[in-house]
Amino acid sequence: MGRRKSGRNVSGVILLDKPRDITSNAALQQVRRFFNANKAGHTGALDPLATGLLPLCFGEATKVSHFALEADKTYRVVAQLGARTTTSDAEGDIAWECESAALATLSQTRINQAIDHFIGSQEQSPSMYSALKYEGRPLYWYARQGIEVPRKTRQITIHAINFIDWSEQQLTLEVTCSKGTYIRTLIDDMGQYLGCGAYVQELHRSWIEGVEGPLLSLSELAEVADQCNPEAGDYAALDALLQPNDCVIRQIQAVSIDAENVARFQSGNPARAALDAADSAEPWRVFRSDSGEFIGIGIWQNGVLAPKRVLNL
Repeated sequence: MGRRKSGRNVSGVILLDKPRDITSNAALQQVRRFFNANKAGHTGALDPLATGLLPLCFGEATKVSHFALEADKTYRVVAQLGARTTTSDAEGDIAWECESAALATLSQTRINQAIDHFIGSQEQSPSMYSALKYEGRPLYWYARQGIEVPRKTRQITIHAINFIDWSEQQLTLEVTCSKGTYIRTLIDDMGQYLGCGAYVQELHRSWIEGVEGPLLSLSELAEVADQCNPEAGDYAALDALLQPNDCVIRQIQAVSIDAENVARFQSGNPARAALDAADSAEPWRVFRSDSGEFIGIGIWQNGVLAPKRVLNL
């Protein structure tokens, strides 16, 4: 019998403005301790160097968090030109430097050509310093041992690359991309295309499709946590900051069902809904029509909503 998790049954979402130089898991665990929550997860890690939007899901919200992994995202990236690193970002060692002539001949026209070249669908090979698994271990574990292992390329889509600034050896871009995109790899590839090399100096995630709500910093959460009284079980000030369980999947279409069908849905049975839609594998957010409460995710097939994820509320 497994050990029972300690902590409170807390459900909801915190949209963390992750600071630099901390792992996503370390940030998650720190916020989890603030709430004394027994179950928590995030919707896709940011590198320690990266900052910005990191949704943290607690309790029942973790049941739908993986749907957010499918979402498009936007990043603001500062690329350092003139070199490549072992990790394709500023945390790695310099592996190659270009000659000064290569930077001297770099032009706005050439940068625009690179931007146009990398927009669209393409195959991308993940960095050896990514968290993708190979035989049970993350790739970065092998990289730190100096071991090169096979990496599968993946199909990604770069929806847009907006030019922001180019000053001396730094190029600032805003990139909107599909799931599974490694910005470090994109910048390294762009640097090779430009002939001068490049690596990520700064990275900030500003948008995730379907995620709605205010961002909170670790320091802001710590201040609110100081207002609570854990010994008395008083976490009211923190709980007031929690966003709804579905705030990370607002891009998914919504449907409401009546009390009778709520009971069927929550017991794992197909439910009927006033819905004129074709059969599809696309998910629906399901709500109670009487209270507007989000109760889970369903798939519309054969005139009924088949439960895919049911929240225990």
